[in-house]
Amino acid sequence: MNDGLAVMATIDVQATEDMYLLVDFLNRNLKDKEIVFGLSKSHEEGLYTITLYKTN
Repeated sequence: MNDGLAVMATIDVQATEDMYLLVDFLNRNLKDKEIVFGLSKSHEEGLYTITLYKTN
């Protein structure tokens, strides 16, 4: 990505209703550590992709 984020890791996990709450919690509590989490639907049905970014 060209917006100052470097991908550190990705993982596909089973989709749950409240996965976004976990990602939001992590982002709120780790932003001062220059770490950001992203959440998107995976290409595979029933999975989400969580991406871990390091801000530059």
